[in-house]
Amino acid sequence: MGKKICVYAICKNEAKHIKRWIESVKEADYIAVLDTGSEDESVELLKSYNVIVEQKIISPWRFDVARNESMKLIPPDTDICVCVDLDECFEKGWREKLESCWKENTKRARYRYTWNFLEDGREGFVFFADKIHSYGDFYWKYPVHEVLCSNLSNYEVTLAKGVQLNHYADHKKSRGQYLKLLEMSVEENPEDDRNVHYLGREYMFHKEYEKAIETLKRHLTLKSAVWDKERCASLRYIGNSYKILKNYEEAIKYYRLAILECPNNREPYYDLAFLFYERKKYLECASVLEAMLNIKERDLSYISMPNCWDESVYDLLALCYYYLNDKKRALKNSEFAISMNPTSQRLLNNHKIYEKM
Repeated sequence: MGKKICVYAICKNEAKHIKRWIESVKEADYIAVLDTGSEDESVELLKSYNVIVEQKIISPWRFDVARNESMKLIPPDTDICVCVDLDECFEKGWREKLESCWKENTKRARYRYTWNFLEDGREGFVFFADKIHSYGDFYWKYPVHEVLCSNLSNYEVTLAKGVQLNHYADHKKSRGQYLKLLEMSVEENPEDDRNVHYLGREYMFHKEYEKAIETLKRHLTLKSAVWDKERCASLRYIGNSYKILKNYEEAIKYYRLAILECPNNREPYYDLAFLFYERKKYLECASVLEAMLNIKERDLSYISMPNCWDESVYDLLALCYYYLNDKKRALKNSEFAISMNPTSQRLLNNHKIYEKM
């Protein structure tokens, strides 16, 4: 007997996304949406598609409260709950693939998630997400960058092979509220390493580099901060902040510490190499990039940077070897870069320059 599946979401002024979203989630038995104060046609549109809709203003605003309220709309006979934002779309056939992996003891599923796409249509950030869960066993926590939590002491998580969710971000939306919500989150849970990391990163995004450095260094001191990839990211962001502050010695130090933390992740190598390139230290840059290319397996976590796995690495290497007057290596790496992005006019033009060396 098949499982009953409900897709649920929160919504505010998402009318332009609704038709595409409905098309992507219509394989579910139920679709439930909590509208948190739309001033466009979102509610009317959703109702026209027979979506379960209720409206509620969340004040003061918190994502966890809104999502927990949206969970109340899920029918009680639901077996699998699927949280999908309205700017996200499943690729067709997701239901069958999800059901096939969902066993009797399964409580949660992970699936492949593409957070963004590059201008030429290629994938950008790709990682595994886990917002699919059983009914009644989970709740949302944290004002922003909210996560699913459970009172279950131990439960089975499955990998939903073949399930693909794509995110089509609305870049016109402001992320200005994130900083205050993250500060609130850290104030509520000062020892929560995840939120301290996110707050430090947010300070960096807001160009508050001294605050970013201080906060990210505190993240590294927390006893619960044991995930090497997130520690590596904090070290990289500290390096990035020092670089912008023109403290290059400290930037290099923290990039090297990031490499020591995660020697099998390309990201810290690339950051260090790019700093060397900007400082016109082409031999050092090439050396770091060559070491980086020995890492063959991409880690699918949210910290994995797309430019560490596309033509950017070979493009930068080709430029280094050009400035080092090494025509053979410049051409070789230029050819690799072009093979990965054959429509780039800049890469093609650079290759012609290398041929004339």
